[in-house]
Amino acid sequence: MRMTTCDLYRLASDLAAEHGAAKASNYASRAVMALKADGSHERARFWFVMLVMLGDIQAGRIDPDAPISIH
Repeated sequence: MRMTTCDLYRLASDLAAEHGAAKASNYASRAVMALKADGSHERARFWFVMLVMLGDIQAGRIDPDAPISIH
């Protein structure tokens, strides 16, 4: 299954809205560490992308309610 950048952005936004950006980032960080330890590197990469997007949301670099803009 392939996800677009827009799909990933929406998922990160939904996670932040549901759990708060700080808690969602904590969940993503723990998932990255656990999946890497289990050897599930592709799944760990997915959660790393979520962690980066959640960090951007938390820092105010992206607005989850605005349309996505990739430069």
